[in-house]
Amino acid sequence: MTIDRAAKKLGLTWLGTRIDPFAAASGPPPSALWPFMRWCLRGSEPVLVLAGLVAVMTGSLEVVIALLLGQVVDIALASGPEAVFSDNTGVLLAMLALVVVARPLSFGLSAAMQSIVVGPNVNTLTLSRLHRWTLGQAVTFFDNDFAGRIAQKEMQTSRAVMDITVEGLNTIVFALASITASVVMLTTIDWRIALLLLTWLAGYLLFIAAWLPKVRARAAKRAGARAAVSGQVVDTVSNMRTVKLFANDRLEDDKALEGMGHYRDRAMEFGYVSTFFRLLLMTIAGLVPAVLVGSTLWFWQAGIATTGDIAATGAIAIRIAQMTGWVSFTLMSIYASLGEVEDGMRTLAPAHTLQDAPGARSLPAGAADVTFERASFAYGQTVGGVRGIDLTIRKGEKLGLVGASGAGKSTLVSLLLRLHDVQDGRVLVGGQDVRDVTQASLRRQVAMVTQETAMFNRSARDNILYGRTDATEAELHDAARKAEASEFIAQLKDHAGRTGYDAHLGERGVKLSGGQRQRIALARAILKDAPILVLDEATSALDSEVEASIQSALERVMEGKTVLAIAHRLSTLARMDRIIVMEQGQIVEEGTHEALLSRGGVYARYWHRQSGGFIAAAE
Repeated sequence: MTIDRAAKKLGLTWLGTRIDPFAAASGPPPSALWPFMRWCLRGSEPVLVLAGLVAVMTGSLEVVIALLLGQVVDIALASGPEAVFSDNTGVLLAMLALVVVARPLSFGLSAAMQSIVVGPNVNTLTLSRLHRWTLGQAVTFFDNDFAGRIAQKEMQTSRAVMDITVEGLNTIVFALASITASVVMLTTIDWRIALLLLTWLAGYLLFIAAWLPKVRARAAKRAGARAAVSGQVVDTVSNMRTVKLFANDRLEDDKALEGMGHYRDRAMEFGYVSTFFRLLLMTIAGLVPAVLVGSTLWFWQAGIATTGDIAATGAIAIRIAQMTGWVSFTLMSIYASLGEVEDGMRTLAPAHTLQDAPGARSLPAGAADVTFERASFAYGQTVGGVRGIDLTIRKGEKLGLVGASGAGKSTLVSLLLRLHDVQDGRVLVGGQDVRDVTQASLRRQVAMVTQETAMFNRSARDNILYGRTDATEAELHDAARKAEASEFIAQLKDHAGRTGYDAHLGERGVKLSGGQRQRIALARAILKDAPILVLDEATSALDSEVEASIQSALERVMEGKTVLAIAHRLSTLARMDRIIVMEQGQIVEEGTHEALLSRGGVYARYWHRQSGGFIAAAE
């Protein structure tokens, strides 16, 4: 029988499903440590209580066995070698059952609660909640941080919450149960011995309270430094092509070494406090056997304690001394994990800056007219963005946007998609303010192809189906054909031998040319079939021949849709119904291609200055 089948027969598989690892959190994550921990663990409390009771049972059983050991010594001395077995069969069998049956089962159940029930589920529960919350952050949240650092924080925090929970049950609850049972047992010998143990325990806890905050603070600094190194390395690896093209291996190595050196320094600082903490704690632990065994010997000499009491007290004292080292190491680990949770909490728990309004409704399907009413947005600065934009794009109209870099074209698109909220004015889609509808329903109405195409390191099929995950295979192939992508997709083959639509495209589509990536993105937008189509330099990476070959397909795709097209290559906008020219965040001209040329203004100047159809970055 395999281990997996045995686990199933023993009910361990059922036991492992008592916590729902993907349960949604109620509300946002708090910004204080213990409320944040409760937010992570909410819903698992009944199972954690059960795991705690198992730990109490296991910890108490250790003391019961020590007490029975003392009784065995006493009855052995009282009965003598000849009658020890015959006169004490019941006691000896009970002792045997506890040691051979009850103790292994207790520890086995405790291990199952930690390794099957609590550990994997709490880790996944926390990670799923943190990741779900992070997905809801505005685009600026991700723009302001390393992708690798954010991912590292999610993994670090969920692992730390799991460690705190598991070790809290495995060590803290177990130890407290053992100490409590020890105090009760020692009281049966003499209350003064129990009082000595409680006095030692008070000193031990005072020492812990004084030192562990130091451990926690330095652990947080170590975690921050480690996440920074991870972010730096991921940033370098994800831009490796640029590193190679500019021959900057040495520069990236220096940056990585600088971060690693900082992490090493923080790790050594943590090591200093860890070393002295454990040294002093083990010194305190050494007092337990001396105090407890010494006092019991004194009471034995006075005729108060028995020989068995000495054996039982000695077993308990040695167990507590050993447990003190184990507990000290675990407490240090728990406090280090608390520091890591606090560090991760600062990064991951901030409130969403862009939220659906209370009672936000879904934008009706087919809403396709777009209106900007005195819309202004400046990215929190005094310059840049757009100012006082009044613009209406009628349903089915094809609008071109022209302007030098920084003129505000992409800002308009961001406001339409509500990646940012206007600072003044409003944006309407289908007559409804985009702030009054859900973000998801708004973005379902818009298909977009950008200059910087976004590819996942998944199959070509998955990347195209991202536009509409329930599309049929026939619809998938039709979209690829319309985007002039089917031919090169058929020739794809990745390192794992997967071919065609099953071939993986590499991180950010690195295995494709720029033109191939944009054709995949076009196929994705075609498949989405949204009423509003945004083309942000959608053909910029295509050569003239390829662009011409898909132009007719683009025109078919644009048919009946509201189109907002941004392009520096003005030839791609010549057939738009209307063209808007922007400068410094404002509309300076609008009209058809022919009308703007005849006016002899900014657009005409762009047109006549182009060589190959591109606008200069600045005018």
